[in-house]
Amino acid sequence: MLPDSAPGLALVKPAVRAQAAYALAALTAPCKLNQNESPLDTPGPLKARILARAAELDWNRYPPFVPVALHALLAARHGWVAEGVLVGNGSNELIQAVLSVILGPGDVVVAPAPTFALYRLLTAVLGGRYEAVPLGASFVYDLDALVSRARATDARLVILNSPNNPTGSALPPGAVERLLAETRAMIVCDEAYQEFGGPTAVPLLAQSSRMLVLRTFSKAMGLAGLRCGYGLAHPAITAEVAKAKLPYNVNALTLAAAEEVLADDRVLMERVAEIVAERERVVAELNVIGGLEVYPSRANFFVIRCRAVPARQVFQRLHGEFGILVRDISGGPPLEECLRITVGTREEMQAVVSALRTIFHTPGRGPS
Repeated sequence: MLPDSAPGLALVKPAVRAQAAYALAALTAPCKLNQNESPLDTPGPLKARILARAAELDWNRYPPFVPVALHALLAARHGWVAEGVLVGNGSNELIQAVLSVILGPGDVVVAPAPTFALYRLLTAVLGGRYEAVPLGASFVYDLDALVSRARATDARLVILNSPNNPTGSALPPGAVERLLAETRAMIVCDEAYQEFGGPTAVPLLAQSSRMLVLRTFSKAMGLAGLRCGYGLAHPAITAEVAKAKLPYNVNALTLAAAEEVLADDRVLMERVAEIVAERERVVAELNVIGGLEVYPSRANFFVIRCRAVPARQVFQRLHGEFGILVRDISGGPPLEECLRITVGTREEMQAVVSALRTIFHTPGRGPS
């Protein structure tokens, strides 16, 4: 039996207890479009090569302490130096590591709002102060406000998720350069969805040691189940961030999978192009549904605003009647009335369009 109370809670930081946990409802559906995953599994021949390498590994041995081979492949891919590469158990681990080595009690993190919830949560856990800067109309970045807030608070760190989760909006040209020039902060560019159409800050790495670029194999590369992310920065910075990650943080199978993907990613990048084309097709289809607003996106998902029918009702009908699971992000402004939909296969997206036409009482136009 558990005790009726937990006095040990008094030892947990109040700032942490005040935060909501990063969580996901335990729901599933035949058409699962709620986690921004690739709609297609790893191609059979590629998966076979990965599994063959896994069979050759000594499972009783630790993986490489420093995954030199993967660092070299990533450096070559981005035209960077291997010493400036860091690999993590998903890019989320590296977000945590970066904040751990930069933030002290009371230090300020500036980020747009809405954005990835983990930034705020980790800032609270580490005793920092989180300053959210609202996005502008249609979820466009308000660069003036970001610079102003970072300067006014003497921010230690500015985090820019571009394309942004959950809005799909991307940074305007020159944004990172301006933040580097006009603030004293470390600039973290979280580019988890960059391959789907966002700009990249990678070329700026050679110009400043006050920035990091984070990427992942989970989205465009379709390896969400194996958890691999990486960071690019000046070698002096990656050396410090490495101190905050756990030893042997990426398992041997994941390292082998990442190396095989980088050796031949042609098929996967063709899939990315198909996802982008499907995103644009579906957004155009949904834009003609009355009572529904669709926001442009540069990621593998997009946001709809349900004006004629409450978002929670749309979410429940999609799930209960049509077997389609999307992400309900309608908790509060500016996302009230909003749902986020991951781009799936052509068949899945046709099901989404058909279901939303039914819910919003819009006649169909036949297959596209």
